[in-house]
Amino acid sequence: MSTASKVRVAFYGCGNFAKNTRIPNLLQQDSVNIVAVCDSNVKTAQETAQYFNIPHVYHSENGGAHEMLGTQDFDVLYSIVPAYVRTDVEATAAEKGIHIFSEKPQAITMQVANRIDKAIRQAGVISTVGFRERYRPIFQKAREFLADKKVVHVRFQSYGGLPAAAGSEVKTWWADMEKSGGRALDWGVHATDYSRFMTGLNVVRAQAFYCERSDYATPLSCSFNYGFDNGGTMTLSFVSAGPSPKDEPWFTVFYEGGHLTIYRYDRIEVNGEKIYQAEEFDPWLEQDRTFIRAVQTGDVSILQSDYHDGLFSLAPVLAGWESARRNGECIDLDSFMDAS
Repeated sequence: MSTASKVRVAFYGCGNFAKNTRIPNLLQQDSVNIVAVCDSNVKTAQETAQYFNIPHVYHSENGGAHEMLGTQDFDVLYSIVPAYVRTDVEATAAEKGIHIFSEKPQAITMQVANRIDKAIRQAGVISTVGFRERYRPIFQKAREFLADKKVVHVRFQSYGGLPAAAGSEVKTWWADMEKSGGRALDWGVHATDYSRFMTGLNVVRAQAFYCERSDYATPLSCSFNYGFDNGGTMTLSFVSAGPSPKDEPWFTVFYEGGHLTIYRYDRIEVNGEKIYQAEEFDPWLEQDRTFIRAVQTGDVSILQSDYHDGLFSLAPVLAGWESARRNGECIDLDSFMDAS
């Protein structure tokens, strides 16, 4: 499309993340016009449209997402709904030539994710997934440092407080394990993606164990084991048990001859010596700007990843979840990703 034309955007999902981050980011750009919003909660959709002066509102629980696709002319669909909601809306949009921004996790099954991916690739539309940290300089610096290193092992760890109690009166979709997948799905796709980004490696085998107790709605801990395509390994630990340990690194990458550690979004150390101190940066805004620019210019090379690449970050976590259901069976990723 012409760089002088406004990019017309519709939102599928008007939750807090859309209202507080993605919509404000896009409205900072003079080249964007948000033409419609759709949400399962009609009040939320109406309030979002009113607040941001968006002209058209649809209610997704009564088929409004497909009605929006059928009646509105727009260029980009921002899909900001939870993974369990996704079925065929993104695929239908792609088939109509609409470019796709998919928040992560992209789907809760590989069957759905593959159907969306097939539609995107057959239509040739531009796509990306909300792996915004690829745009953050701290991860790009780590990637540069590791470019010539032979990675042996990656360790990721994340801590949090106790999960919600099982059977609580106020139950959100997040507290329903079969809908949310818990922290291991929500942040596991991030941790897997940024490890792939930093190391250039893909996961070929996955195994996981979950500590689930009847008093809690979601697991107290999830432990993942990955095998990389270079023979290296990775562990991911998600622990929801109480106060977090202080100043523990998120990522530790062991390579032949040393190790690199990343402390949240703060700093990088190599063998205990600080090599990078991060400055304030907004990766959400940078990703949104870059995606809109890619749609305007047709230059997909400026994107850090597309929907298809994102499958290689989603699949290992879904495979781990399935492994936990099978008492820790090791799952081959090639076979698992072929689900249709």
